[in-house]
Amino acid sequence: MSFERVREKLNILADAAKYDVSCSSSGSSRTNTSNGLGNSTGMGICHSYTEDGRCVSLLKILLTNHCIFDCAYCVTRKSNDIKRAAFKIQEVVDLTINFYRRNYIEGLFLSSGIFKSADYTMERLIAVAKKLRLEENFNGYIHLKSIPGASDDLMREAGLWADRLSVNIEIPTISGLKLLAPDKRHDDFIKPMLKVKNEIIQYKAEKKLIKSTPKYAPAGQSTQMIIGATGESDKDIMYSATYYYKNYNMKRVYYSGYVPVAEDARLPSLGTQVPMLRENRLYQTDWLLRFYGFSVGEILTEKQPNLDITVDPKLSWALRNYHQFPVNINTADRRTLARVPGIGMRSVSKIINARRFRKLNWEHLKKIGIALNRAKYFVICESKEWLRDDLEPELIKNLIIKNSQSKFRGNYSSQLSLFN
Repeated sequence: MSFERVREKLNILADAAKYDVSCSSSGSSRTNTSNGLGNSTGMGICHSYTEDGRCVSLLKILLTNHCIFDCAYCVTRKSNDIKRAAFKIQEVVDLTINFYRRNYIEGLFLSSGIFKSADYTMERLIAVAKKLRLEENFNGYIHLKSIPGASDDLMREAGLWADRLSVNIEIPTISGLKLLAPDKRHDDFIKPMLKVKNEIIQYKAEKKLIKSTPKYAPAGQSTQMIIGATGESDKDIMYSATYYYKNYNMKRVYYSGYVPVAEDARLPSLGTQVPMLRENRLYQTDWLLRFYGFSVGEILTEKQPNLDITVDPKLSWALRNYHQFPVNINTADRRTLARVPGIGMRSVSKIINARRFRKLNWEHLKKIGIALNRAKYFVICESKEWLRDDLEPELIKNLIIKNSQSKFRGNYSSQLSLFN
């Protein structure tokens, strides 16, 4: 096939893959052996920057945008009038290797529309990964998007060649899925998730006894929810996410704001798009639940089922529970310190270590790196003055928002001055 045709396919299928955001990686430590090609470090591969400032990238494509389903929210739905294409297995292998050799990518994220059947599609995804590993000796990162309804045998094989597997739950609730994707069954998403979870547990147990046991999906599994296509509240979404973290050992749940792709009475109008800030607030809440000891019921309630867009969820919680403050920096335990707005988990550890040697004041806290513009209203320390001054929560909220806006304008002005 001509180079021009392959390039045309790449344009179509790379563009179709952009709606899937669950492509960042972590936790894989596949190493280069036998003079192979590439490696996958624990730092992971994603469409962003690592903590050390390194920009990493991967080839993110669909195997095909043909699909037997007609999900209302999906750009590749069978009733949608779009240009269709499909890669051959060898074409994906060749693209991956050629792009890697040119230092364009560090790995592969491969998803697909479903053509013929779930198993037929899954077999082809696995064939790509297997060829890369065995024939090209490729040790770079591979993320395969598992196909809902694929058999247990195929899911087991997929994890032997891929670093991470994922099954997109797509819609946060079963009722929403029935409304927008009536051809799909919720059980078809759950079955492969459960298989991957059990295989990871089994292979880790066997690895402790037999060192030669191969790795199985060393970077775990993830999933993605489309936000805003149906009427679920943020509370519904976060309870669903918590369920998948708890029951299927998810590494990550991703939240993707619905992008209008077709006119449909069941969907928001074409001019309506989910604000990026809502996605951001959901990710912040996700972080609080996984690393800061919060529960969904503390952040989102029946009276307030949706997140406050104007401030981050930890600050919002603190303002609603103002009676629990101020916190004494020099005596509070780790859990309490982690709930103070402006104090992250690293700063919590620094505070606990530093106060072993002396009582901390505002200057110490500033050097530690906490965000005093928020934290100062919720803590007391060795300094005599208390910056909170018994202000009302609503006034504190307005002061913090105003301060943040002023800081943003100041940074923006200083950046502009570089070009003057």
